[in-house]
Amino acid sequence: MSSAPSDLQQIYRTRFEKNVEYRRQVWDVLCAFFARWIKPQDTVLDLGCGWCEFINAVKCARKFGMDLNPDARSHANPDVTVVEQDCSQAWHVQAGSLDVVFTSNFLEHLPNKEALERTLESARYALKPGGLFIALGPNIKYLGGAYWDFFDHYIALTELSLEEVLVKSGFEVRENFGRFLPYTMSQGRQYPLWMLRAYLSMRPAWRFWGKQFFVVASKKA
Repeated sequence: MSSAPSDLQQIYRTRFEKNVEYRRQVWDVLCAFFARWIKPQDTVLDLGCGWCEFINAVKCARKFGMDLNPDARSHANPDVTVVEQDCSQAWHVQAGSLDVVFTSNFLEHLPNKEALERTLESARYALKPGGLFIALGPNIKYLGGAYWDFFDHYIALTELSLEEVLVKSGFEVRENFGRFLPYTMSQGRQYPLWMLRAYLSMRPAWRFWGKQFFVVASKKA
């Protein structure tokens, strides 16, 4: 599949236009959960920001969103700086300027493992010493063939393979959950938000319904 911006626009609109408001509400809940890792004074970059649901909702001092999809600019709040570029190339972000790089359901869309390594190297360059790389994504270990239900999935990852490449790229993994959220919000039932809040608070439940990994790593000094 082409990674041209127009292709990204078309796929994203087809996949998510029908549940935009629900996704926004879900990210409000998720950002409250992620507040234990993201401080109000932090500078945060949302890698593969899409329609900016996370970066619009997160509480922090400075906000960046990186994506090739030109729709990102129209969905970003005024306090978000959109960096429209290929993340596997050198980032147009100042070295050591970020406290957190956050990414959700994006790494599997990179074309190959070499692009993933280059992306992690750029993230490490842009982070302050001790800065965090936080990643969510579908875990091939628990999905089987359903992983390939999305045409733009290329790299199959587990929490362990992601940990390996993070360590190789100069990070130290601090938290690693193989099971976190269910697989996708683009298909299926829209559950009440109180159920999501309850689910996030009960880690034993993650073992039964979680199909995504959740990894937090820090940049080594």
